[in-house]
Amino acid sequence: MERVNVFEEFEKAGLYKAIFSRRDIRSQFTDKPIEDDVLSRVLVAAHHAPSVGFMQPWNFIVIKSNDVKRRVHESFVRANERAKAMFIDDKKRQTYENLKLQGILESPLNICVTCDKSRFGPVVIGRTTNFNMDEYSVVCAVENLWLAARAEGLGVGWVSILYDNDLTQILNLPEDVIPIAYLCIGYVTHFPESPELETVGWLPRMKLSDLIYSETWGNDCQTHLPELYKHVVK
Repeated sequence: MERVNVFEEFEKAGLYKAIFSRRDIRSQFTDKPIEDDVLSRVLVAAHHAPSVGFMQPWNFIVIKSNDVKRRVHESFVRANERAKAMFIDDKKRQTYENLKLQGILESPLNICVTCDKSRFGPVVIGRTTNFNMDEYSVVCAVENLWLAARAEGLGVGWVSILYDNDLTQILNLPEDVIPIAYLCIGYVTHFPESPELETVGWLPRMKLSDLIYSETWGNDCQTHLPELYKHVVK
């Protein structure tokens, strides 16, 4: 059977390069402005993410204002102080305190990606059983944005240590709109070879073969999918 719409080898290589070299950027931002055509391409890629019921529940708030950034950064500082106290192990806490966990003020551009829970009404195909599917759709848009940004030479950092209530107030979000991702975006001095948390020894990368089961939970890859196991252990 003829294979239809198959990527050429160089096209596949470009996709995998973006995936494997994508990093959560926090401290490598430069002050070079992002060109409008580049930003447009990245947002178009995000907008073409899959969404449940084709509801496209996302919005993208593009933030350049230093005042808005400052207010969001203040929210991060409060949330981060609370987070530090959660690590009772002294070594973990010290490592955490030395991590750069955001680039809100350093990046030339911030984007808040939101989810409109009311878009196209209360009944949406695919959201009738799991009402959170629209939020998962927005996360797909974030991943599209991240990979497109990497292909354009832009770094992206997801700031998760924020209070949603603060973002709702600062960004004047409507009642049915919730923040999903607050992203710092900009050109960078370099992309690290490995994720920072892996480099500093916070956690190791897990083996894929330990994460694949066959048919039901616990049927391990090596025993139940031996031919696949030969490939995923590489």
